[in-house]
Amino acid sequence: MVLEILTYPNELLRQPTKPVETIDEGIEEIIENMAETMYQAPGVGLAAIQAGIDKSIIIYDPEADAVKRDYNVLLNPKIISSAGETISENEGCLSVPDIRSDVKRAETVVVEGLDRKGEPVRIDADGLLSVILQHEIDHLNGILFIDRISALKRELYKKKRKKALKRSEQ
Repeated sequence: MVLEILTYPNELLRQPTKPVETIDEGIEEIIENMAETMYQAPGVGLAAIQAGIDKSIIIYDPEADAVKRDYNVLLNPKIISSAGETISENEGCLSVPDIRSDVKRAETVVVEGLDRKGEPVRIDADGLLSVILQHEIDHLNGILFIDRISALKRELYKKKRKKALKRSEQ
């Protein structure tokens, strides 16, 4: 089932998520629905909170290949270490429509979490995968990518978004 993606300024997007305690049929269903939603959007990653689900779950597929559907799942992911600095060019977000911007990110990250079977996973990521993991883990902590751009760009976006929302309500 395709889930509705929450968009800024929905307050749930600012809420840190709760850890997954038990992997059961409900969690498996959430993961499947998240994958369906990510590929339909289309996107390269999705955090459960973006669909209004208060769980520490991310899925991602750097290739965004809706045919292969070779996505990965991380439960309760945490960035253990990061190094270097890179600019994620033209970064965007399914929950923050109508803006793309360059974002400063760590060049490499080490992430630990659990796979969908509950087994511990450690990922040493660089390049696009590093950016995706940082972006999605930010969501789990209530941080949006616009929080990482200049204050001026962020304020301009907020004003533009509020106007667009007012127009759509009329």
